[in-house]
Amino acid sequence: MKPLLLVLVYITPEHRQLVAESFDMIYAPNEGLGRDRSNGAAQIAARGADIRVVLTNGTNGLTAQEIDAMPKLEIVCTLGVGFENVQVAHATARGVRVCNAAGTNDTCVADHAMALLLGAVRRIPTLNRMVRDGIWRDDIPRPPHFSGKRLGILGLGEIGRKIARRGEAFDLEIGYCNRSPKAGVSYRFFENVQALAEWADFLVVAAPGGKETYHIINAAVLTALGPSGVLVNIARGTLVDTQAVADALESGRLFAAALDVYEGEPTPPAQLLGMENATLTPHIGGISPEAIQASVQRFIDNATRHFAGQPLLTPVN
Repeated sequence: MKPLLLVLVYITPEHRQLVAESFDMIYAPNEGLGRDRSNGAAQIAARGADIRVVLTNGTNGLTAQEIDAMPKLEIVCTLGVGFENVQVAHATARGVRVCNAAGTNDTCVADHAMALLLGAVRRIPTLNRMVRDGIWRDDIPRPPHFSGKRLGILGLGEIGRKIARRGEAFDLEIGYCNRSPKAGVSYRFFENVQALAEWADFLVVAAPGGKETYHIINAAVLTALGPSGVLVNIARGTLVDTQAVADALESGRLFAAALDVYEGEPTPPAQLLGMENATLTPHIGGISPEAIQASVQRFIDNATRHFAGQPLLTPVN
């Protein structure tokens, strides 16, 4: 008999079929990135006594109350790296294992980060619109040079390292801020993000979400980054104070911002929608056919290893 799985996030019909080969699946994705939990809540109320596996993501997470409503729950997996809204401590106390899909979309996110940064610096979205409006290059401000500048990275995990390597290909000088210096890394280390922003021309946010990093990119950091500075966020929307970004862009204290994530997703930040120097993408940095396939397969591998009594590939607790 296959273990009963509750899926709280969207996966494609093809991936549902793949997952169903290993699990009896209840497919009940929450709507609105976790704000409306009625789909999952209804299934937990109806079949919570038998659910042994949950597939969610960092944004949807899993509450302590939901965990307690599934007495046979053994393992919670996230589709992607994030697990900030999974109540890990409560799961651990209950003896429930938690794992993520670390390493399955790092390359995709790093690619997207560099695309956003290049596009923001060279004003690609604006230039595209101007060409379509019949405006030629002699009538527009010259976009600045990209190569040879200073790239600051907040969070030098696997994604941050891959962003740094891409930056090196453009002859960017690399600095980073992390909880502690990384062994074997030659990049310049900064103890706090304020100092990193003062040094950098470009600042890419690649740190985990959560209470510790809430609004770590604030008005003071943006002012330190300066009027020629560019901010990119491919981490979590909560790390960046959206209103502070809007104020800095409007006042000219920041050259450009490019955000793949933002507060209040999926509703786009109204303050930025009318700004030419703000580029927005719909939290798609880690999404490609290759990355999604790898993430779903990582979930299957982790869960099947758990039930086989084998170590998890990417444990969280």
